[in-house]
Amino acid sequence: MIRLEHQSNPATWETLERKCHAHYSIFTLWTVRRRHPVRDQVAEFVVLEAPTWVNIVPITAEGHVVLVEQYRHGIDTFTLEIPGGMVAPGEDPRSAAERECREETGYASEEPAQLLGINYPNPAFLTNTCYSYLWRGCRRIAEPRWDRHEELAVRLVPLEELPELVRRGQIRHSLVLLALFWFLCPELMSASQE
Repeated sequence: MIRLEHQSNPATWETLERKCHAHYSIFTLWTVRRRHPVRDQVAEFVVLEAPTWVNIVPITAEGHVVLVEQYRHGIDTFTLEIPGGMVAPGEDPRSAAERECREETGYASEEPAQLLGINYPNPAFLTNTCYSYLWRGCRRIAEPRWDRHEELAVRLVPLEELPELVRRGQIRHSLVLLALFWFLCPELMSASQE
């Protein structure tokens, strides 16, 4: 049970002005001027308006997790991840996650993916949500179809080795770690959020 330490609740800041600075394919950069209603403090905040993201934990019938290894520009090195990406306008998050898996790995399943949970990737400055799914019974059905800037290596890892990859720090992407946490701790699954 959550214990209340203070009697007052945080206040919602009043938006005074929103200014768009740049629009990119993966986000729009805004500055937002806001005023605190109690302290009358005015400040400017950076907000990145991003589309909904998805990722998916694909499991083969043989008990392997389908992972992808790819170069990431933000950290200038390679990461080991589950498939994922952006939801297209009007696209259902589940369909987007399944599509991303097919495109990045060539793996798919006849059964629908199950929602593991929904999170805010970083609500301090990002506006979006990320949906994480589990897809059982996956098999290779086609060659991957990468976006023009993608180049991935598909890695099959026995399910029982997954916790060790996390422990050794071979998987460090925070959204991937959260999806794996939900998958490996089924009592915390939050499918009711769907």
